[in-house]
Amino acid sequence: MGACRLQEQLREDRNIGRITDFILILQHPPVLTVGKSGYKPEHILVTDKTLEHDGISLCQTNRGGGITYHGPGQLVCYPIFNLRNLGLTVRQYLYNLEEVVITSLAGFGITGQRLPSAPGVWVEDAEISSIGVHISRGITMHGFTLNVNSDLKHFSYIDACGVSGKKITTVARISGTDISMENLILPLLRSFGQIFNLDITQEQSKSLDIHYE
Repeated sequence: MGACRLQEQLREDRNIGRITDFILILQHPPVLTVGKSGYKPEHILVTDKTLEHDGISLCQTNRGGGITYHGPGQLVCYPIFNLRNLGLTVRQYLYNLEEVVITSLAGFGITGQRLPSAPGVWVEDAEISSIGVHISRGITMHGFTLNVNSDLKHFSYIDACGVSGKKITTVARISGTDISMENLILPLLRSFGQIFNLDITQEQSKSLDIHYE
């Protein structure tokens, strides 16, 4: 099932009350996704042949922002939340998402910070987490990424969201440890519970064939 289609289904289920607030955590195969801001051809810095050789596809989405990269080693978090029930504005929601990442990173001795000029979470001058959301009828989809042990080479293939020369980093690089994706999931869920005042229940992991469509 496509990641976008799955989120749309979950969002509709949340809208009619079939499910409660839901957090989808996964990692994608290599893909360049394009948000509603679009992209220019010069934002992709390699040839189609290089993308094909590395197995990187291109997909349009309805999230905010421009072009970005997803791939193995990057934790992707898609909250399906009812903002009206939570009493949150869009600005407050985005701030809370950043706070979830910052709080989780602090548990690993990493100081994440916000930059006034750019969304997401940064460690010094390098982005470690990007944010792009879509909200309809008060229900959210898309969310944030957290670079855990990503191959940074693929980020160099683009001017991420049209920002030339943007530095990217990972939890593994900053911490100097061979950290796994599983090490981050529980801290993230705890942070979600704390910051959004939610009672988080972790469902049993399932193996799903999720990709962009």
